[in-house]
Amino acid sequence: MHDVEVLRPTPDRVRETLFNWLQNFTEGAHCLDLYAGTGALGFEAASRGAASVVLVEKDRTLVDQLEKNIITLEADNVKLEHADTLSWLQRCSQKFDLLFLDPPFDQGFVEKSCDLLREKGCLEKKGLIYIEAERSLQLPSYLEILKEGSAGHVKFMLVKFIDQ
Repeated sequence: MHDVEVLRPTPDRVRETLFNWLQNFTEGAHCLDLYAGTGALGFEAASRGAASVVLVEKDRTLVDQLEKNIITLEADNVKLEHADTLSWLQRCSQKFDLLFLDPPFDQGFVEKSCDLLREKGCLEKKGLIYIEAERSLQLPSYLEILKEGSAGHVKFMLVKFIDQ
């Protein structure tokens, strides 16, 4: 199945809740939008004063659209990486304040991504991770939930690494 066929953009209501949670955190933050899809979360962070946003997306069709959107929005603080997320994380050397993690459901990508984020030290000490996933997701034990909610078959949460 082609990735675009299972694209689940974050619902407006969920995005509004998320950015209410982050209202004092986004300004000046360095953000990473993994499995970017439409880039809605990354572009929203950029519009709310993030210093920089990196969008990581592997699907060529989505990458083409994201490139157009960056130009149209004159989003100079948004950088696009056309790559498989897990491969990109393997070579990540940057540190981010805020990560958006909304991968395809039921494929273990949340845990795999978080494992790599920890291993590579990609999150600043007080950094936060937004996770959007299937309701049945069991978080790795090294994550602490700060805020959470649900919408339909999706749960969403703001977490941090416990040992940081």
